[in-house]
Amino acid sequence: MSLSLPSSPSSFLSSSTLPKSRLRFANGCCSSSLLFKFNKSFPAIRASSSGFSSSLDTGLTTELDVVSTFSEIVPDTVIFDDFEKFPPTAATVSSSLLLGILGLPDTIFRNAVDMALADSTCSKLDNPEMRLTCFYNKALVNVGADLAKLVPGRVSTEVDARLAYDTHGIIRRVHDLLKLYNEIDVPPERLLFKIPSTWQGIEASRLLESEGIQTHLTFVYSFAQAAAAAQAGASVIQIFVGRVRDWARNHSGDPEIEAAIQRGEDPGLALVTKAYNYIHKCEHKSKLMAAAVRNKQDLFSLLGVDYIIAPLKILQSLKESITAPDEKYSYVRRLSPQSAANYHFTAEELTKWDQLSLGSAMGPASAELLAAGLDGYVNQTKRVEELLDKIWPPPNV
Repeated sequence: MSLSLPSSPSSFLSSSTLPKSRLRFANGCCSSSLLFKFNKSFPAIRASSSGFSSSLDTGLTTELDVVSTFSEIVPDTVIFDDFEKFPPTAATVSSSLLLGILGLPDTIFRNAVDMALADSTCSKLDNPEMRLTCFYNKALVNVGADLAKLVPGRVSTEVDARLAYDTHGIIRRVHDLLKLYNEIDVPPERLLFKIPSTWQGIEASRLLESEGIQTHLTFVYSFAQAAAAAQAGASVIQIFVGRVRDWARNHSGDPEIEAAIQRGEDPGLALVTKAYNYIHKCEHKSKLMAAAVRNKQDLFSLLGVDYIIAPLKILQSLKESITAPDEKYSYVRRLSPQSAANYHFTAEELTKWDQLSLGSAMGPASAELLAAGLDGYVNQTKRVEELLDKIWPPPNV
């Protein structure tokens, strides 16, 4: 479940462990003889009409129960919604969430922010910029720790988007955040770190994953980004279906999008399908998340993808739609490892991606959408820092 305010949704369910040894060819794909298997570290939790899950063995069920047997359905909600309808399963702590907390002082998370502002380590810093960064990081971690107590799955922490083109800066920031989490006893297996999918972000993900630190790559709008992220070993890769579609409706000139349209496919759905097939055919460990899902048909078209972030209005519609026992089997899994095995990729698509090839392959859609996403995150982060600066020091400190 995404505990965030109305910006880019992101969240994650239970972590999984995968075999680390794999045979890889120079083109970045794995031997076709190796099997791709998931071993969940703890039971998956699915959103459903009864809260978490519901058996399909008895009588009538809802569409939400049925689709939850194909994919993890993640509610895209805000912290002020009624969680009893769709209980939290996992969460994201972000600049957007901090803005919401600061805007409504009576939220349950406000104390976490106030405690960050009372931190003596940060307060002693003479440099105003360093002091604000310290407060910001402490606030993220304090809220993230509170969320980890409320949800059974992982908590993803947004990495400052101003570091998006600085590999070592991203790594240092993640290490700093991880140290803060360790100081308040939040184990690393409960954490993900949300990083923009620039080449520098993808490279940071590769290095962090090699240390055993779980990463979540966001702002993926092209196959090249998705493939490079999978090769880097990112734990979660997030694609925004609706944003790709919106760009296609208002622009032209992107070869990847135009190719999908010529095939009669929705470009956002096509990107998720291709990325899923690549991950599974090449036996990468990454889980794929489809976000910015706009309607039930989008969701039905993505059944089988690891995670689907769905708005509450879609979840409510699914929950209110009753499916009879003889109808529940008519739902089709659109994405599966079996279908991925038969998907054809060109030699260029199976390349070992590097900075030059990624930059050449990203069309105007992915470049523009990535830039817009980064701008939004940077602006939110600055607004949070401005608010923290105005209220520091807090009362009674």
